[in-house]
Amino acid sequence: MPKINEILEKILSTEKTTKAKESQNKYTFRVRNGASQGTVKTEVEKMYKVEVLKVNLMIVAGKKRRLSKTSRYIRLPKWKKAIVQLREGQKIEDVKDKDRDKKKKEAKE
Repeated sequence: MPKINEILEKILSTEKTTKAKESQNKYTFRVRNGASQGTVKTEVEKMYKVEVLKVNLMIVAGKKRRLSKTSRYIRLPKWKKAIVQLREGQKIEDVKDKDRDKKKKEAKE
């Protein structure tokens, strides 16, 4: 998995996180397991040059995966998720947003 930096691993982009981004200005990141709210806040502010109002962290349980052609299961490791709320009017431009905007422009032409 490509990492953004040592604390932030990647921006999570699902239907639920996209709605939160558009309506509440909240962005969701997958972060390192040892990360704290303060370190996540400083890293987001430093990387994206925005002002963070609030950071919520949660530990997500690993899923069960079935090993092929056997009745055995393994459990994937748990990971940490951070939901970061930005000051109103600020936003984070990520690669997926830029690609989506480019496709919309091409579709109009």
